[in-house]
Amino acid sequence: MLVDIHTYKQTDTGNPAVRNLTFSEAEKLFSSDRKGLFSVGVHPWFINEYSNETIENLRKWTKDERFFAIGECGLDKNVKTCLDQQILVFKEQIQLSEQFHKPLIIHCVGCFNELFDLKKELNPVQIWIIHGFRGKPELAKQALKAGCALSYGEHYNPESVRVTPLDKLFAETDESSQKIEEIYNQLASIKLCNVDELNAGYVLLKSLLNIL
Repeated sequence: MLVDIHTYKQTDTGNPAVRNLTFSEAEKLFSSDRKGLFSVGVHPWFINEYSNETIENLRKWTKDERFFAIGECGLDKNVKTCLDQQILVFKEQIQLSEQFHKPLIIHCVGCFNELFDLKKELNPVQIWIIHGFRGKPELAKQALKAGCALSYGEHYNPESVRVTPLDKLFAETDESSQKIEEIYNQLASIKLCNVDELNAGYVLLKSLLNIL
């Protein structure tokens, strides 16, 4: 199974995909009987929409078996919201991740030191997956040393892929029109391995579904 760990597309390829939802989409979907795997979170771009009701909705939805991961959420130096407020909202979601045993899908732009400091401070049990990682191998090594996993999409640094262990390497389509199969093939070529060895997504999926 070629798991797409983060996508905005409605896919029907036969491979599991974790579709990221807006809050309005989540409200409708979790009130329906639609099947699939989904993630919801407070993106740092939209923290101005954050409220106590937001967290209560997340808390409610995490009890649904279709709710696979919290996110994307995280930190972004390019948004107007002050970093302290971003960290506060991010910590709320980290707590939910730990409480309900959900992976964290992380958006991080220019705040990796702060992210790694939080990882060290909070020492979470649940996996943190930095999605759409495009950084250089030096940053990849720092992220891996901090205990984070990395997800690669259409754009990435090949050298970073090379230094990422298979059990910490995920794949995604995000907003790209590229097929997940193509991304897996590219990553396997860089790692000099068979596509079926890129199974971090499948292993995570299996472990969580066994818990539910």
